[in-house]
Amino acid sequence: MSTEAQRVDDSPGTSGGSSDGDQRESVQQEPEREQVQPKKKEGKISSKTAAKLSTSAKRIQKELAEITLDPPPNCSAGPKGDNIYEWRSTILGPPGSVYEGGVFFLDITFSPDYPFKPPKVTFRTRIYHCNINSQGVICLDILKDNWSPALTISKVLLSICSLLTDCNPEYLGLQMYKHEMRSKPRRLHLTERR
Repeated sequence: MSTEAQRVDDSPGTSGGSSDGDQRESVQQEPEREQVQPKKKEGKISSKTAAKLSTSAKRIQKELAEITLDPPPNCSAGPKGDNIYEWRSTILGPPGSVYEGGVFFLDITFSPDYPFKPPKVTFRTRIYHCNINSQGVICLDILKDNWSPALTISKVLLSICSLLTDCNPEYLGLQMYKHEMRSKPRRLHLTERR
């Protein structure tokens, strides 16, 4: 055997008995078939999801830049870690409210459909408020039916601060407080400070 023939025979994936050209083609064709088919399937499955994620991620990145440069008064927010869809926010109790001096932590979760669907915003810090239930869920119209893609997380945080200043009895999250809030609002809020 010549030196060239030995090299071909010793190379991985080849065997004696067929021509060098046939061996190289069969070795090269098999991996191509394996690679092409999964790529097509994966591309179809993920292209729709990737487009949604791309749109929402771009919007969230833009809002992150805005809130970093110009945060709402008494508020801060940003991603918990590397996940752009999971944020942590801090709200300082609004001056002049019964929550003044308090520090409240909130979780913000964006869906892949953001900004077409509202973010999920919940209080991590326990708070006694007629529009916030014991699990921290906020009863605020813009986080539900009155959501608009024109709203931003900065506007949501401002609305939450406003809610802390003035309870909204029309959107009561805690039904047991409804009557008491309407009849004795100052007394109900003062229990939070104790």
